Amino acid sequence: METVTAGASRRTRRVLSGSARATWRLGHRLGAALLPGDVVALVGDLGAGKTQLVRGACAGAGVDEADVSSPTFAIVQTYRGRLPFHHADLYRLADLDELYATGFTDLLAGDGALVVEWADKVAGWAPAELLEIRLEEVAGRPSSRRISLTGTGVRHAALAEALAGVGRARPRAMPGTKVGARATAKATASRPRTRTGPGRTT
Repeated sequence: METVTAGASRRTRRVLSGSARATWRLGHRLGAALLPGDVVALVGDLGAGKTQLVRGACAGAGVDEADVSSPTFAIVQTYRGRLPFHHADLYRLADLDELYATGFTDLLAGDGALVVEWADKVAGWAPAELLEIRLEEVAGRPSSRRISLTGTGVRHAALAEALAGVGRARPRAMPGTKVGARATAKATASRPRTRTGPGRTT
């Protein structure tokens, strides 16, 4: 695994997938880690493994496998799992105007996670902070894929590292929200107890 770092809030990790099943498992880890507001852009040639990764991500996010349709038939599809899972496929779109007509931009500020296949087919849609996953074939190894995980922004940079197995994805919520409150309670519970007097601890 190779690491490239460029700035405090941008991380790139490179991993090697040895099979379609391994790519699916990477997607599964992604789906399990996704939070509302996350945006994932998938880039790669036809047959690179994007659909395998999306199917794994759907499973990881708790989407019933029977509900996952072929991306050929829908530009934008929303699945229900443990969170709304918005899947977009830009392969058949020519420009940003066509993308706007699908209602795609509403998903960027929605209550779920957004995963976009063929993210490089239409310029200008991407927010400043996202996770880009780029899949490339490996010469002489037809089942293998070289996968680059580039996270921009604190949350997505941490997500890239977590997928590569070198860290944990940071929760998006701040203290005072449900996620933040649980993290605060856990940290407090694990804090060592100190004795303040005979028979008393805090």
